[in-house]
Amino acid sequence: MTKILLVEDDKNIIDNLSELLTSEGFAVSTAGGQKEALRAIDENKYDLIILDISLPDGSGYAICSAVKADIASNINRSTPVIFLTAYDDEINAVTGLEMGAEDYITKPFRPRELVSRIKNVVRRNDKAKSTISISGITIDSLKGSVHKGDEEIFLSVLEYKLLLLFFNNPGVVMSRSRLLDEIWDIAGEFVNDNTLTVYIKRLREKIEDDPAEPAIIKTVRGIGYKLGE
Repeated sequence: MTKILLVEDDKNIIDNLSELLTSEGFAVSTAGGQKEALRAIDENKYDLIILDISLPDGSGYAICSAVKADIASNINRSTPVIFLTAYDDEINAVTGLEMGAEDYITKPFRPRELVSRIKNVVRRNDKAKSTISISGITIDSLKGSVHKGDEEIFLSVLEYKLLLLFFNNPGVVMSRSRLLDEIWDIAGEFVNDNTLTVYIKRLREKIEDDPAEPAIIKTVRGIGYKLGE
């Protein structure tokens, strides 16, 4: 369930919007000011944050800055932010969007339009999270596709699984025994240490510019492999 934090000090808007979003299947938490919102963000993980600009103890801009600067421990820059505010001038809208907000909606708002725009932001963010790009290689986990630049690369099931393991563990040294354990479940045949070496070699031939001097999947002698920086 998508978790939303609504940062707003108008009780009528809090009650009505919370009821509307809950009826649409969202889990809604609320905060009435800047300090309360920052504390909630630091203690919980949210999929979307809806902010008013003018708050009793500060500004929604400060909250947006905290989110996009990766300050709080449970969020990251990809957490989408929507400003919902009475300020309908161009300067405030541009400021909010340039800070990294995904949308800027002015009050009074049409409830169904707001829900539609929220769903669009959540959908775009979910799609972005399904795509990982490192060193010119892009994995789309929803489609199960891999591209090197603009060219699609066709991998076997085990090659794809290996690549996904490396991309989901950047900078982590993956021992050969761990890699064997991870790919064992999907292997249709016996996979041993020598077979792993063969699959690593084939994967490098498909993704590396120079397989003889790999820059993406690097060997850590005596241990295993890691994703290159």
